[in-house]
Amino acid sequence: MHIIEALIFGIVQGITEFLPVSSTAHIIIVELLFGYNFPGLAFEIYLHIASVFAVIIYFRSELWAVVRGFLNYFTERTAENRVHFMFGLYIIIATVITGSLGLLLKGLVEETMKTPPFIAVALTVTGTLLIIIERFRLYGRRTEKNMTYFDAIIVGLGQTLAVLPGISRSGATLVAALWMGLERDTAVKYSFLLVIPVILGSTVLALGEASMAMFATIGAGPLVMAFATSFIFSWIGIVWLINFLKRGRLLYFAIYCYVVAFLVFRFIQEIQPTI
Repeated sequence: MHIIEALIFGIVQGITEFLPVSSTAHIIIVELLFGYNFPGLAFEIYLHIASVFAVIIYFRSELWAVVRGFLNYFTERTAENRVHFMFGLYIIIATVITGSLGLLLKGLVEETMKTPPFIAVALTVTGTLLIIIERFRLYGRRTEKNMTYFDAIIVGLGQTLAVLPGISRSGATLVAALWMGLERDTAVKYSFLLVIPVILGSTVLALGEASMAMFATIGAGPLVMAFATSFIFSWIGIVWLINFLKRGRLLYFAIYCYVVAFLVFRFIQEIQPTI
């Protein structure tokens, strides 16, 4: 892999990871355009790890508050610790649901769904879900203090859909959280923090796929470049999305998903041979 290609992979992963447009779909599209066909999910997860680091560092205060409150609740049953304990528990519940169902879909995803037709359809579904939540559902006012187990279950199920290439993880969790009546800041925080255990868990499962042959093919330099740019642009994506959601509309992301889906479908014959 050339350094420029690695740079593009990192930029695409970083920018799209937290926007509701499916980073996995974009990575697969770039692979197809460059003529790559990496087996399994090891390379994609490698890029996702850089995005997780960006989340951990950006949300370090919120993450530490949740972890500290979660642990302290076992000895100090204060109202504040209970809020953090329950929020941490909701993260665990959603993660368990995603992990369990994701394992059932893992083989199917790797073998049959990393194709342009499926990606085009899935991106269309993502765009449609964004329009539905934007046009037909008022934003709620419930914060993490008012969350319930049912919220965690629904968001966990929504996140499971993101196992399918083209279904945005951030989009699915945001749509699910907003549909359940959570206010935007809480929905965004929950969505961002959920990515940490999901990606770390996926990393453990993908260790067997990370063969030395694959890394030798890509090269140490390109791997470092892809990781670094993924981290930097993930940070940019986090900051931009948080600021955008304060005044912008999810409808714009829906339009983008439709455009990309159309381009993938329109040029299917040109892209397909490189699979």
